[in-house]
Amino acid sequence: MEPIQKKIKNTFEALKGKMGYKNPMQAPRITKVVVNVGTGSFKDPKKKELALDRLSKITGQKPSLRGAKQSVAAFKVRQGDPVGLQVTLRGKRMYDFLDKLINIALPRTKDFRGVSSKAIDEMGNYTLGIKEHTIFPETSDEELKDVFGLSVTIVSSSRNKEETRLFMNHLLFPFKKTEDKALN
Repeated sequence: MEPIQKKIKNTFEALKGKMGYKNPMQAPRITKVVVNVGTGSFKDPKKKELALDRLSKITGQKPSLRGAKQSVAAFKVRQGDPVGLQVTLRGKRMYDFLDKLINIALPRTKDFRGVSSKAIDEMGNYTLGIKEHTIFPETSDEELKDVFGLSVTIVSSSRNKEETRLFMNHLLFPFKKTEDKALN
C-alpha cells in the first residue's frame, strides 16, 4: 500500500483533468483530523479514564476534556461538566492515523462493505462514525465490556462535495460501491 502522504502529493496530477486545476495549490489537501468521544453516559469515573487512555493509544496524542456548553436538567448536566474527549491531529500523526484507519481499522469492522459517501458536508469535510473502538489494533480485546464509539472528522481544503468525493476516491477511501455508481 502506498502511504496516504504520497497520494496527497499526487492529487494535482490525478485530478487536474477532472476538476480543471491550473496550479498545484488548487488541489485539495487534508488540513486536520478531529477524533471525538462522547463520555456523557459514563457515570463511573474509571470508564472515563479508560476512554481517555484508549483514545490516547489510538491517536498517539493526549485527548482534551470538553465541557457541556449549557445546562440540561433532564440529563442532569451542568454547564462545564466534562461530557466528551477530543483530539485534533495534524502533520505526521494525522497521516499515520489516516493510514491506520483506511488500511487496518475499517477492514476489521464487522460486515464491512464500505463507508457512506453521503457524510460529506457542504464545506468539504467528511465525518465518519465508528461504533466500536475495538477495531483499532492498539486496544486490548480483554475488556470488551467497556466498548465506546467515536467520530472521526476529516477536514480538507476542498471547496464542495464533488471535489471532496473525488479527492477521497483518489486517496482510496473505501466508499460503498452501490453509492459510488449512483453518484456517477
